[in-house]
Amino acid sequence: MSILKIAVQKSGRLSEKSLELISEAGISLPNGDRKLVSRSSNFPIEILFLRDDDIPQYVADGVADIGIVGENVVCEKKLKVEIVERLGFGKCRLSLAIPKSVNYQGINYFNGKKIATSYPAILNDFLQEYKLSAEIHEISGSVEIAPGIGLADGIFDIVSSGSTLISNGLTEVEVVMKSEAIIIGHPGISEEKRKILEKMLFRTRSVQKARNNKYILLNAPAESVEKISSILPGMKSPTVMPLTEKGWVSIHSVVNENEFWDIIDKLKECGAQGILVIPIEKMIM
Repeated sequence: MSILKIAVQKSGRLSEKSLELISEAGISLPNGDRKLVSRSSNFPIEILFLRDDDIPQYVADGVADIGIVGENVVCEKKLKVEIVERLGFGKCRLSLAIPKSVNYQGINYFNGKKIATSYPAILNDFLQEYKLSAEIHEISGSVEIAPGIGLADGIFDIVSSGSTLISNGLTEVEVVMKSEAIIIGHPGISEEKRKILEKMLFRTRSVQKARNNKYILLNAPAESVEKISSILPGMKSPTVMPLTEKGWVSIHSVVNENEFWDIIDKLKECGAQGILVIPIEKMIM
């Protein structure tokens, strides 16, 4: 029987979220300290724990069939892999930043300057696009200290909250690209393994849809059902059930997390009462 090999970050910002997604999809992995390889006991997958920078190479070489890694790492490596799925977590951006004391007048500031980064390929492409000539200093680790020690005039690095920049006296001036966790795949994956991948994706998509939606229950006057139904379309249409109190009904539906508070205000305007909000564990369309 074929085993789908998945490369996952051994440690770092995507590691826990990746394993959490796999676990919530009902795929069991052995407990305890992570070794290089871990095989599921109830699904035909094998996890390879690797450095995030190594994941695209392992997938491109076919050592791993798929990998979960930041899109920024894939763009930097420029290897022949397929983007299979965008996962929506691990969001960040790659930005140019300079000392706060500098009066930034625009992107031409970087012409002839020194820029420190761990992502020289992405930075070089950006500079070429804008026909800028800058000296790129490739370093790993604490890129943000480079301007403070006189190594560079600015940096190009991952930004999430921006707190690290602030603590080092830097300000973000240009967003070059946005990134998130993605699943990448080997272009030559076998048909049998692709079927396993589709089964896994069916599960993970159900988990992600559940995370992005809430199940709500409310009581409302029967005369408001049509109006409330237009606010709560749900997956097809809301479920409406009569209550023992004459003229009142119970309405059940699913609401997207991003629209939740706006919709709640509209429901209250329609006379909705006793609104309950319940997390959804899985959502299968």
